Amino acid sequence: MPEVILDFQELLTRFGLALGIGLLIGLERGWRSREDTPGSRAAGIRTFAISGLLGGVATALAYAMGGATTVGGGLIIGSSFAAYSAVILIFCLEQNRADQYFSATTAVAAMLTFVLGAYALAGDMRVAAALAVATAMILALREPLHGWVEKITWPELRSALVLLAMTFIVLPIIPGDPIGPFGGVNPREVWLLAIMLAAMSFVGYAAVKYFGANRGVLVAGAAGGLASSTAVTVANARRAAAGEGSPHLLACGIALASAMMFFRVGIIVAVLNTAVLLLVAPTLVAAATTACGIAAINIYRVGSAEHGTKVKFRNPFDFWFVVGFALFLGVVIVIARLIGERFGATGAIIGAAVAGIADVDAVTIALSRLAPQILDQRSAALAVLTAVATDTVSKIAIGAVIARGRFAFQIAIMALGCIIAGAIALWVTFSVWPA
Repeated sequence: MPEVILDFQELLTRFGLALGIGLLIGLERGWRSREDTPGSRAAGIRTFAISGLLGGVATALAYAMGGATTVGGGLIIGSSFAAYSAVILIFCLEQNRADQYFSATTAVAAMLTFVLGAYALAGDMRVAAALAVATAMILALREPLHGWVEKITWPELRSALVLLAMTFIVLPIIPGDPIGPFGGVNPREVWLLAIMLAAMSFVGYAAVKYFGANRGVLVAGAAGGLASSTAVTVANARRAAAGEGSPHLLACGIALASAMMFFRVGIIVAVLNTAVLLLVAPTLVAAATTACGIAAINIYRVGSAEHGTKVKFRNPFDFWFVVGFALFLGVVIVIARLIGERFGATGAIIGAAVAGIADVDAVTIALSRLAPQILDQRSAALAVLTAVATDTVSKIAIGAVIARGRFAFQIAIMALGCIIAGAIALWVTFSVWPA
């Protein structure tokens, strides 16, 4: 914010925000200690309201001395904060001694209230207000947060930290330029695939833990299908192979993820090329309906037999497995690109068939943009549906290689049912649609 003297109206507005910040945080602190005897607590709603206002006043005085970033202004804000912190710490310490309680939350919250009140005068008012709301929420959620920390296991914490590191530490430093022949492979895209696989596995783990075996698998499947049905398939196949859950329910989760994938492809095509949508929509709807129908039948059949089943996942995800599988999908993408660039329209369909194993969305986006300038609408629609069919068939292979048994059989029934229903719809659509 420029070092200027604020006009009267803006100054009042900012002071009002500083006071509101104190009232908001003080409301939570006051409510929590509302049954305490008056005079027995170090700080309540009034103290916090004044603390926010005090921070604003200190910053306003700094502006009067030439600005918050000048030597004089900085001394005023710094000394005010130091004096305030000393006073609030003394009172909170005395309260802790009287209550025989050990906590720094009230003292830290009070100091943050002062700082946010100062920032309300010197910085972006929206940020100050947002931080005040976030602070009040964190304070109010003490019991749920403590309960969550008590229940979390070391594998869960470790996996969450690994996933966060993969996303916020490693991803930003991975190069985004292709490496290797034939257009190469983009390391960042491969790493994103690894993150997606790990995230879908973690979502499934969390859903089963908090929603139960039956609903958790289904919720995770439907939610994961919004991002990657392949990732859901890999995660559920590994659960089935490890005996972590009912193979029937895990297969139902994949059926729901596949249905979401069909709808997701339709939405992408609708946004990019409505003409192609008219050709692919019947097939996608037929396949999605079949997947949902098979899932519903299996859920009904499993029903009471699986009711109350206890499922315990040992690990949210296997880091080296998801990285290795992501590398495999990266190689598939390179091969698909090579085929597509070398063999024209036919190559586009073949390349889509190969790439569909790894990334249906990217193939759908690329092919939808090619029609009608490079590919005719029929060829583009057929290529998109070929990628979808390959993705569906790949689920059979994943189930057979990783899990086998009843799980693989259920996946095969679902995938073949979707392909047959989609093929019939495609034949009818192409029969009535003029070439």
